Amino acid sequence: MKTSNNTILITGGGSGIGYEIAKLFSADNKVIITGRNAEKLEKAVLSLKNVNGIVSDINSDADVSKLTKHLNEDFPNLNIVINNAGLAHYFKLTDENANAFEKASEEILTNYLSIVRLTEKLLPLLQKQPEAAFVNVSSIAAFSPGYTLPGYAVSKAALHSYSQVLRVSLEKHEKRPLVKVFELMPPLVNTEFSKSIGGENGISPEQVALDLKKALETETYEIHVGATADFYKLYLSSPENALQAINANRK
Repeated sequence: MKTSNNTILITGGGSGIGYEIAKLFSADNKVIITGRNAEKLEKAVLSLKNVNGIVSDINSDADVSKLTKHLNEDFPNLNIVINNAGLAHYFKLTDENANAFEKASEEILTNYLSIVRLTEKLLPLLQKQPEAAFVNVSSIAAFSPGYTLPGYAVSKAALHSYSQVLRVSLEKHEKRPLVKVFELMPPLVNTEFSKSIGGENGISPEQVALDLKKALETETYEIHVGATADFYKLYLSSPENALQAINANRK
């Protein structure tokens, strides 16, 4: 599909992967970024061209309803939605007072359920466009869970399954043109988001953005960025070995 002259929404676009995607695509697209932190969002908008910022919490039903109304009224040509906003709690299930239920609940809401809600609300608008797509940012953790990110891994596995079901559902939907569904699956990325788990050893967020652009152009729907490609091959050959590999440094 084309990677220019689109109107693109990026949730969590004020920093990290979302910011780099906004930076890359804003050169020849109209871009809207959202986030909860107004100061961070304003700073991002001021540093980019062709970018609008909307303060919005994707976990809030009221905020999502307002966002949907705003997009329909002011950005009626919206045709790409990049569900990038995410949350990760770094802990072990065996930690004393781990509060695993509370943390998992937050991660499931942010990384999975909020995307289901936003997608359902924006699908009618995307179906009006000549060409449209959803991009869900999941993770290498969708294949095999790391023991220090238990809730995050589960939420990304749910998002992976949802992305597949949504893709198949839209392929079989009688309405045309087709709304395409992409899933962006990075490995460890060097961002503030992953700082607590050794993000400085990860790939650059710029590389993730470039891989997304290439995948859109070639219509590669499951995008295995960097080391995710090799890990996916290992997972296909032996899920047990993949699980051991991702937890090799367990202490």
